[in-house]
Amino acid sequence: MAAPADDRETGPADGGRPAPILAQRGLFFGPSGKAPEDLYSVVEMGTARRRRHRIDLSPGSRVHTNTYFGRFHATYWQRWTPVTEVEVEAVVTGSGRVRLMASDTNKVWRVAAVADVEDVVEQKVRFVAPIDRFLDGGGMWLELTTEIDGMSVSDVRWSVVAVRPVPRTDLVICTYNRVDDCLNTLQSLADDPGALALVGTVEVVDQGSDPLESRERFLDVAAALGEHLRYVRQPNLGGAGGFTRGLFDATAGAPEEQSDILLMDDDVMLEPEIVVRLTSFAASTATPMIIGGQMLNLLHPGHLHVSAERADPEKLVNGLEIAGALREAYLLGLDERNLPINQERRVDAEYNGWWSCLIPAAIVREIGYPLPVFFQWDDVEYGYRARAHGFPTVTLPGAGVWHADFGWKDWDEWHRYFNLRNALIMAALHTDFSTKRVITRVGHLLSTYLIAMHYGLTATLLQAVEDFLDGPEILDDGSVAAAAEIRRIRAAYPETIVHPMSEMSDDFRDLQIVRAANEPGNLWLTFAKRAAYHVLGRAPHGTGTVAAGDAHWWHVSLFDRAVVTDMGETGVRIRQRDPERVKTLAKRGLVAMRRLRSEGPAVAQRYRDDMGRLTSRANWARLYGVDE
Repeated sequence: MAAPADDRETGPADGGRPAPILAQRGLFFGPSGKAPEDLYSVVEMGTARRRRHRIDLSPGSRVHTNTYFGRFHATYWQRWTPVTEVEVEAVVTGSGRVRLMASDTNKVWRVAAVADVEDVVEQKVRFVAPIDRFLDGGGMWLELTTEIDGMSVSDVRWSVVAVRPVPRTDLVICTYNRVDDCLNTLQSLADDPGALALVGTVEVVDQGSDPLESRERFLDVAAALGEHLRYVRQPNLGGAGGFTRGLFDATAGAPEEQSDILLMDDDVMLEPEIVVRLTSFAASTATPMIIGGQMLNLLHPGHLHVSAERADPEKLVNGLEIAGALREAYLLGLDERNLPINQERRVDAEYNGWWSCLIPAAIVREIGYPLPVFFQWDDVEYGYRARAHGFPTVTLPGAGVWHADFGWKDWDEWHRYFNLRNALIMAALHTDFSTKRVITRVGHLLSTYLIAMHYGLTATLLQAVEDFLDGPEILDDGSVAAAAEIRRIRAAYPETIVHPMSEMSDDFRDLQIVRAANEPGNLWLTFAKRAAYHVLGRAPHGTGTVAAGDAHWWHVSLFDRAVVTDMGETGVRIRQRDPERVKTLAKRGLVAMRRLRSEGPAVAQRYRDDMGRLTSRANWARLYGVDE
């Protein structure tokens, strides 16, 4: 069992024992009021004033930190590091009780250690707890209680003994015309000196036509970051080109001169604590591994997107949850046993998104740089490539940032081209490339897109397949030409344009919302019926409005003209039946699938053969136009 530690100050070593490093800070409030405070600490009884690093409890109160940011996720430390114990320290004033709590795989709690204080002034309370009995799941947290007197707790620190010194870590932000978002992210980091001190260089790779440096505010943010900031302007090579530039710069020179790299999106609401948690975990693993942060939904900040992800490239999908993972979980709620919703059981990811992800320099040296695919699947491919070389990815709970909700982004956008094309490239590189599975998936998408009057999206899919079949040479310019071409192609399809509802000239009686029925029991039979409607020109509905949540192919295909709410709910898209376009696109699709069957295996081998060149430092230096 854990026991209170003595009051010795932590020195660089104790009898030859390496010095502890800060694993995470105990925070009671978010970086701003936009972050729900109950993600940090929960007032179960009485009243308390919660601040960032301090909480003041009134008499007769109880507070716990069994929350997303408040827990120490011991199960991940036991599985992925040789660390055997954690030290918890807090500064306490007043009278009350401080408990160190622990849980097991099934959320059953236990008291690991306890300290009672009475009329103390800024007294340090310290516990040392073994990191054992957590292999399948469980964590630790603090419980604070008062009775007739009040108590204040501040400066909570969770420390571990790392297996090696914390390596220098550079933070890289790739940005494209999101000036205010990016400056907000940089300002959040500058406002947290403790987190900023753990970062070497903060490199901003600006690929936009509206540069950060054009704003007066940039001067203030740059001054706050001081010598940490490196600002790089370059042509737009997508997220892959922007993030790789940070990897490229951080891994220049001899190995001892290189830095680990923490990649960060520009449009997040930053929790600077993620720097503390990812860097300390990376320093504690026995061998290098990718350490990923999680994504919380910016529009719905109490929700976790997914706690661990996998992909199925041959089905052209990523973002699939690992079995047992939380998905779109409401972290402020309670489960069926009235217990907090946390990722209690450990789930092991297969890759991590680059909204926040730490990549050790040693891995870059071993496996090379990302593919020049512009964006989409670059992070997935890199994670699976690392995995193939024996480097796992850990998605660490409690290390998260808020990012724009994926569920409020419409798929019918130009970037869908890269999602589809790059999935095929991923399948070529990391699967046996089953043409049967790939063609089945392409055929399913083609048929459902056509029947739902998604003609521009159909053209996007076919262009992705055809460009993939052209071979790895399509990546020689970093996919810049492809990004421009797919926008040009999609411009010919009216339903790809979002219109404000106020611009609709229809009689309101023709724009009544038609809700979808339950999902059909037999999708194949339903598809045959919908296809017959198209062939015979006898759709049950002429014009109607379809809500975003009802825009399934089997519902939209009931209309001659469907006014469909965009997933972002900012406007509508008008899908109009066009039999001639259906014929043209269907014929083109059959040709593409025949080519996939006959040419696919050989093309996949060409991508494998060219992998070393595409991901080399020399290739990226050429794309950046820099001398090596």
